[in-house]
Amino acid sequence: MLIPRPAPDGAPTGLVGAGAAGDAAVVLASRTDPEAFAALFDRHAGRIGRYLARRLGEQAAADLVGETFLVAFRRRYAYDLTRADALPWLYGIATTLVGQHRREEARRHRLQAALPVEPVEPFPADRVAERVAAAAVRRTLLDAVAALRPADRDVLLLISWEQLSYEQVAAALDVPVGTVRSRLHRARRAVRARLGGVDPTCSEELS
Repeated sequence: MLIPRPAPDGAPTGLVGAGAAGDAAVVLASRTDPEAFAALFDRHAGRIGRYLARRLGEQAAADLVGETFLVAFRRRYAYDLTRADALPWLYGIATTLVGQHRREEARRHRLQAALPVEPVEPFPADRVAERVAAAAVRRTLLDAVAALRPADRDVLLLISWEQLSYEQVAAALDVPVGTVRSRLHRARRAVRARLGGVDPTCSEELS
């Protein structure tokens, strides 16, 4: 059975299968019952909030989580119902909002890099050396990430932080998979150059 896709004036129309599942079904239902959209928030707000907090800090994230889902709600008629998983779509909206705060993001990275190393106990010496070395690497890494092109940084962080696949990042940013690969390659090459050939972008150093 096919169900007509409800749409306001000027919105695209079409048919979707009655057996649609997952997030697509929620978006479809929300077009006639706006309150149904809350299910999408319940499912994904945690991950989107964590991503935004890591990029912009807790305070900015608290505002932008709501804004991300507000934008998504307003765009629900344009959502491609063939995509059962709305998470890449939400990451794309969130990343666009991050783009509007790029100056704050770069400033945050610089501030993090400038933070003094936490006091460490004087003994044993090997543990002190390890912690100081780790702090130095982290500062250099944050500087390297802040210096990346914005588009390259988006790809690197979506993959390194959020563990999205190339295909999911492509959907989130609305670019070809090949573009995702080239941006990631360029970003990692730039980071390695700043770190003397070391590539920690798959580790927790970016946390």
